[in-house]
Amino acid sequence: MKKNRAFLKWAGGKYPLLDDIRRHLPQGDCLIEPFVGAGSVFLNTDYDRYHLADINGDLINLYNIVKTRAVAFIEDARQLFTPAGNSAETYYAQRTAFNASHDPYQRAVLFLYLNRHGYNGLCRYNLRGEFNVPFGRYRKPYFPEAELLWFAERAQKATFVCESYDVTLNSALAGSVVYCDPPYAPLSATANFTAYHTNSFSLREQQHLAELAGKLAQESRIPVLISNHDTLLTREWYQNADLHVVKARRSISRSISGRTQVDELLALFR
Repeated sequence: MKKNRAFLKWAGGKYPLLDDIRRHLPQGDCLIEPFVGAGSVFLNTDYDRYHLADINGDLINLYNIVKTRAVAFIEDARQLFTPAGNSAETYYAQRTAFNASHDPYQRAVLFLYLNRHGYNGLCRYNLRGEFNVPFGRYRKPYFPEAELLWFAERAQKATFVCESYDVTLNSALAGSVVYCDPPYAPLSATANFTAYHTNSFSLREQQHLAELAGKLAQESRIPVLISNHDTLLTREWYQNADLHVVKARRSISRSISGRTQVDELLALFR
């Protein structure tokens, strides 16, 4: 099956693991994702309906605009992908404009620009809620027109909401299947890359997610698949699930040599 890329660059995106994830995702009427991120799993599965959530309001706002106004959005966003737009000076000016803007449409257009021109596709905010990713210095950032059109087409079967993972899981209905892609659990006490959003995802929340998944599977017969690093802690959290180990290369490092091999765990609660 052909794989379709997301239109956003995203740290920890699941595109490389799609075949493994699809293999272990059960059938159902509706796929629920409490951590939709760039949406690779949504874009490469075929459920009747999707309930896609994230705590990042800018992300959900962008998705709702692409869903309803794709043609206008593509035209407006394309204007920013020029040689003149690919300079540190322009990038920081646009980042300032984004942080000052309260207009949902303008924020959506600028969010795509910042995502494609910023460092490594990171999405990070400071404690004041301001986007603070530095300029990426790419030779020619790619404008993802085909990916935007595919997303807009697929989005007609989806509902996008800004809410916390526990709200999403607690409102899951029978017949649904859940896929959870939480921020990665740290590999060590120092390697904590989980603060992609202002609220970083704590170890307690990782554990709570596993508890909710077990409860959904047992009490409501709703299967839940979770992906995470393969560590002693994740194996402890997911001990009541069917565990599948996947070899994956990932890290935040830009150079291939700096990227280490980290096994990935797929935990299926059912």
